[in-house]
Amino acid sequence: QVQLVESGGGLVQAGGSLRLSCAASGRTFSSYAMAWFRQAPGKERDYVASISTSGITTNYADSVKGRFTISRDNAKNTVYLQMNSLKPEDTAVYYCAAANNGRYYLRGLTDYDAWGQGTQVTVSS
Repeated sequence: QVQLVESGGGLVQAGGSLRLSCAASGRTFSSYAMAWFRQAPGKERDYVASISTSGITTNYADSVKGRFTISRDNAKNTVYLQMNSLKPEDTAVYYCAAANNGRYYLRGLTDYDAWGQGTQVTVSS
Protein backbone atom coordinates (compact mmCIF):
# COMPACT_ATOMS: atom_id res chain seq x y z
CA GLN A 1 0.00 0.00 0.00
CA VAL A 2 1.24 3.46 -0.81
CA GLN A 3 2.05 6.10 1.76
CA LEU A 4 1.15 9.67 0.86
CA VAL A 5 2.64 13.00 1.91
CA GLU A 6 1.08 16.32 0.86
CA SER A 7 2.84 19.66 0.59
CA GLY A 8 2.31 23.10 -0.90
CA GLY A 9 -0.42 24.50 1.29
CA GLY A 10 -0.33 28.00 2.71
CA LEU A 11 -2.00 31.38 2.97
CA VAL A 12 -3.05 33.16 -0.21
CA GLN A 13 -5.30 36.09 -1.07
CA ALA A 14 -8.54 35.58 -2.92
CA GLY A 15 -7.90 35.34 -6.63
CA GLY A 16 -4.48 33.84 -6.10
CA SER A 17 -3.06 30.43 -6.91
CA LEU A 18 -1.42 27.51 -5.14
CA ARG A 19 -0.12 24.15 -6.29
CA LEU A 20 -0.40 21.19 -3.98
CA SER A 21 1.77 18.12 -4.35
CA CYS A 22 1.31 14.61 -3.04
CA ALA A 23 4.33 12.32 -3.03
CA ALA A 24 3.69 8.59 -2.87
CA SER A 25 5.99 5.83 -1.72
CA GLY A 26 6.04 2.40 -3.30
CA ARG A 27 6.59 0.98 -6.76
CA THR A 28 2.91 0.57 -7.68
CA PHE A 29 1.87 4.22 -7.75
CA SER A 30 0.90 4.04 -11.41
CA SER A 31 -1.74 1.42 -10.63
CA TYR A 32 -3.61 3.68 -8.21
CA ALA A 33 -6.34 6.12 -9.06
CA MET A 34 -5.63 9.32 -7.16
CA ALA A 35 -7.84 11.99 -5.71
CA TRP A 36 -7.94 15.15 -3.66
CA PHE A 37 -10.47 15.80 -0.92
CA ARG A 38 -10.85 18.74 1.42
CA GLN A 39 -12.31 19.39 4.83
CA ALA A 40 -13.31 22.81 6.11
CA PRO A 41 -13.66 23.46 9.86
CA GLY A 42 -16.83 21.89 11.21
CA LYS A 43 -17.69 20.27 7.89
CA GLU A 44 -17.41 16.85 6.33
CA ARG A 45 -14.56 15.82 4.09
CA ASP A 46 -15.59 16.45 0.49
CA TYR A 47 -14.40 15.22 -2.88
CA VAL A 48 -12.48 17.76 -4.98
CA ALA A 49 -10.96 15.96 -7.98
CA SER A 50 -9.63 12.62 -9.17
CA ILE A 51 -7.45 11.24 -11.93
CA SER A 52 -7.09 7.91 -13.69
CA THR A 53 -4.02 5.71 -13.43
CA SER A 54 -2.67 6.97 -16.77
CA GLY A 55 -3.52 10.58 -16.05
CA ILE A 56 -5.62 10.87 -19.19
CA THR A 57 -9.02 11.16 -17.48
CA THR A 58 -9.98 13.55 -14.71
CA ASN A 59 -13.11 14.38 -12.73
CA TYR A 60 -13.94 17.46 -10.69
CA ALA A 61 -16.48 18.62 -8.16
CA ASP A 62 -18.71 21.31 -9.60
CA SER A 63 -17.43 23.82 -7.06
CA VAL A 64 -13.87 23.70 -8.47
CA LYS A 65 -14.46 22.90 -12.13
CA GLY A 66 -12.66 25.39 -14.35
CA ARG A 67 -10.45 26.64 -11.50
CA PHE A 68 -8.58 23.54 -10.30
CA THR A 69 -6.53 21.06 -12.32
CA ILE A 70 -5.41 17.65 -11.13
CA SER A 71 -2.43 15.98 -12.78
CA ARG A 72 0.08 13.24 -12.06
CA ASP A 73 3.63 12.28 -12.92
CA ASN A 74 3.98 8.52 -12.58
CA ALA A 75 7.74 8.72 -13.07
CA LYS A 76 7.94 10.91 -9.95
CA ASN A 77 5.21 9.10 -7.98
CA THR A 78 3.48 12.44 -7.51
CA VAL A 79 0.01 13.88 -8.01
CA TYR A 80 -0.66 17.60 -8.16
CA LEU A 81 -3.55 19.97 -7.65
CA GLN A 82 -3.18 23.35 -9.34
CA MET A 83 -5.62 25.77 -7.75
CA ASN A 84 -6.35 29.07 -9.50
CA SER A 85 -8.84 31.87 -8.81
CA LEU A 86 -8.99 30.82 -5.18
CA LYS A 87 -11.94 31.89 -3.05
CA PRO A 88 -12.30 32.15 0.73
CA GLU A 89 -14.66 29.17 0.61
CA ASP A 90 -11.76 27.05 -0.68
CA THR A 91 -10.20 27.33 2.77
CA ALA A 92 -9.76 23.80 4.12
CA VAL A 93 -7.32 21.03 4.89
CA TYR A 94 -6.60 19.26 1.60
CA TYR A 95 -6.01 15.51 1.58
CA CYS A 96 -4.52 13.27 -1.05
CA ALA A 97 -6.03 9.79 -1.44
CA ALA A 98 -5.28 6.63 -3.41
CA ALA A 99 -7.56 3.85 -4.69
CA ASN A 100 -5.91 0.55 -5.54
CA ASN A 101 -8.88 -0.52 -7.64
CA GLY A 102 -8.04 2.19 -10.17
CA ARG A 103 -11.61 3.51 -10.24
CA TYR A 104 -10.91 7.24 -10.59
CA TYR A 105 -14.61 8.07 -11.04
CA LEU A 106 -15.49 7.16 -7.46
CA ARG A 107 -16.03 10.05 -5.04
CA GLY A 108 -16.74 8.46 -1.68
CA LEU A 109 -14.37 8.46 1.26
CA THR A 110 -14.55 4.69 1.60
CA ASP A 111 -13.61 4.20 -2.06
CA TYR A 112 -10.03 5.22 -1.25
CA ASP A 113 -7.55 3.00 0.57
CA ALA A 114 -4.74 5.33 1.58
CA TRP A 115 -4.69 8.92 2.81
CA GLY A 116 -2.13 11.59 3.46
CA GLN A 117 -1.95 13.69 6.60
CA GLY A 118 -3.35 16.80 4.91
CA THR A 119 -2.08 20.28 4.12
CA GLN A 120 -3.79 23.52 5.16
CA VAL A 121 -4.95 25.99 2.52
CA THR A 122 -6.21 29.36 3.75
CA VAL A 123 -7.66 31.93 1.36
CA SER A 124 -8.10 35.44 2.74
CA SER A 125 -10.69 37.86 1.42
